Amino acid sequence: MRKRNGFSLIELLIVVAIILIIAAIAIPNLLRARIAANESSAVASIRTVNTAMISYDSAYPTVGYSVNLANLAGTSCTPPSSTSACLIDTQLASGTKSGYSFTAVGSGGPPAGSYTIVGAPLTPNQTGVRYFCSFADAVVRYSTASLTTSTCTYSVSPLQ
Repeated sequence: MRKRNGFSLIELLIVVAIILIIAAIAIPNLLRARIAANESSAVASIRTVNTAMISYDSAYPTVGYSVNLANLAGTSCTPPSSTSACLIDTQLASGTKSGYSFTAVGSGGPPAGSYTIVGAPLTPNQTGVRYFCSFADAVVRYSTASLTTSTCTYSVSPLQ
């Protein structure tokens, strides 16, 4: 009799079944980790914009806070100006970063005496679960319900 080389069909099916079971366990954990990473990035971006707004207000007191994200960024920074302050990166200034969209609105004035920044997941429950916002008090706040620049108030829970 000849000696057989290779694997039987049953052995191959068992290996495939084990791989599928491991994938079924790992993929949801991977998605949750991705959501957590996107939310961490969104909070860091909100804090970056808060810092940039305070710096902008100090540098351009006749303008006050920036009326949008684009004024906080810039590609030509020699010298910086109120429309190209070079305080944040261009990706964040475009309004989209790490699965979140960002909107900033300065209000009042001139000079603009307040601002509101909102970070919302691009695809809720896939790129992020929580919405984040902040305004001139620089406290990052969060909600599981949708937030806009007009609904970000002191009643929204602060991030711990």
